[in-house]
Amino acid sequence: MMSKKPEQPSPTSIARAERQRLAAEEGARAMAEVDRNATAVRTNMERLRTLRRAKEAEEATTQAALPPVAKKKRKTTKAAVQR
Repeated sequence: MMSKKPEQPSPTSIARAERQRLAAEEGARAMAEVDRNATAVRTNMERLRTLRRAKEAEEATTQAALPPVAKKKRKTTKAAVQR
């Protein structure tokens, strides 16, 4: 019987494992950055939405306080009357 001795990893397999480890770390960092950016975008969107709604409410209040604007009558021209 032959006894198997533990194999030493080859330089190729060591390099492959190192590349996989680095790729996993970079992937985790990239995903964390994407999550941070998405959170920042949602926060900014909410801030802008709040500002827009406040502006619209202020404009509505201002419009309600103003008297209604009377519509102007159209003047007819001679060319329109001759038709």
